[in-house]
Amino acid sequence: MSPASPHVRRALPTLATIPPIDTFPGVDDLLQRADDLADRIGATRHVIGRARSGAEIPAYTVGAGATRVVVVGGVHPNEPIGFHSVLVLLGLLAERDPALPDATWHIVPCIDPDGARLNESWFAAPADRGSYFRGFYRPAPAEQVEWSFPFEHEGVRFDAPIPETRALMALLDEVRPDVFMGLHNAELGGVYYYLNRDEPDLVADLGALPAQLGLFLDVGEPESAELDRLGPGVFRAPLTRERHDYLRGLGIDPSTETGGAGTADYLEPHGTLTVVAELPYWTHPDAADERGSGRDYGDVLVAKAAALTDLHDDLDGLWNRAAPYLRADTPFRRATDAFVPVMGALGAAEAVRASDPAHRREATVAEVFGNEEVVTMFRLRFGGILRRALHAEAATPDADPAVRALAAEVEDRFAGWMDALAARPGIRPLPTERLVAVQLGALLVTVSRETERLA
Repeated sequence: MSPASPHVRRALPTLATIPPIDTFPGVDDLLQRADDLADRIGATRHVIGRARSGAEIPAYTVGAGATRVVVVGGVHPNEPIGFHSVLVLLGLLAERDPALPDATWHIVPCIDPDGARLNESWFAAPADRGSYFRGFYRPAPAEQVEWSFPFEHEGVRFDAPIPETRALMALLDEVRPDVFMGLHNAELGGVYYYLNRDEPDLVADLGALPAQLGLFLDVGEPESAELDRLGPGVFRAPLTRERHDYLRGLGIDPSTETGGAGTADYLEPHGTLTVVAELPYWTHPDAADERGSGRDYGDVLVAKAAALTDLHDDLDGLWNRAAPYLRADTPFRRATDAFVPVMGALGAAEAVRASDPAHRREATVAEVFGNEEVVTMFRLRFGGILRRALHAEAATPDADPAVRALAAEVEDRFAGWMDALAARPGIRPLPTERLVAVQLGALLVTVSRETERLA
């Protein structure tokens, strides 16, 4: 274990006191608890906008330090670890905890309340992967807060930010934060981070945090092949134009995969330090195994490309069969319309990448695991959303009997995927309180270092 810096050591005693967490709060509970804590602090509560449903999106401002910090929960609605991070942060502010850097904090507990509500069915049992995938919802890219900022590059233009994104844009433009943290999380593996600029001391701190709290860094396959690695488990936050250029270099139309820009893109003119801590709900020993697997890495990519292409063909076939009977415009339908083609584009991208001679080397156990697991994750994520789309359609009073029959067929197919998931040994849930501790620790260390730098 690497020696911790003073910034990490200052935060650790506080992080170690986070009590066990067994559930995630629903949106109403989260906002009520945030209101109660804000009252104790004397924070200023203001509504920064409204969701598409009309629901208020509140933010809380507290503190008077020179460092301006914006923290946003629920950026992706299937990622609620940050809900607890927000509540713990507000509690620390109420207690004037000495681990907190002197800053002005702008805290948004949940930027996408509508999307979060569509995930609430599994919040009571977050350790159960079956419950998670049955209740999983992630919006189409153009309806995600993270990927619906305005964007224009090389003839591709997006200028239809959703109301939630417009609310966040207004807050960011008003505050011009020194530090921004969107509270994300992953699903399975180890801890990893994104930073939008290379800060070697901060990179070292972030890399040291998980081991201090009983977790490990992700050493397997990164989320995207083109990511720049700043240190173990730390990557430079990708910009949307860079992703577009990468896909074009592979001969793939980037508009098939992305919506608009992300927060890192939008904050670039403000010079904001952006940090993301990605925490997995579950882990497996193979995710941390850097020994050789005996398999060729290029062959692993070929198998992944074929599996993603097969997944696309499978989901696309089911969806095309349903298309003549679909009448209801649901978020599940829009998400399925968006994500099914993405599986094909990802398969094509991996096939091109696999042809690179540089990938003719031995893959690590972690790389094999990560590549295989991403296919499993996408099958259950997007097969699960398709399942929910068909059930939503079948529940309408004028649903065609063919839709009800197809919904039953997909239910059986999904049950088979879940049985295969349950049969895989070695996967275990991670303690949510430790995940919250790493996320909050990353925030505290980042703000502490940035406050020191700006002084």
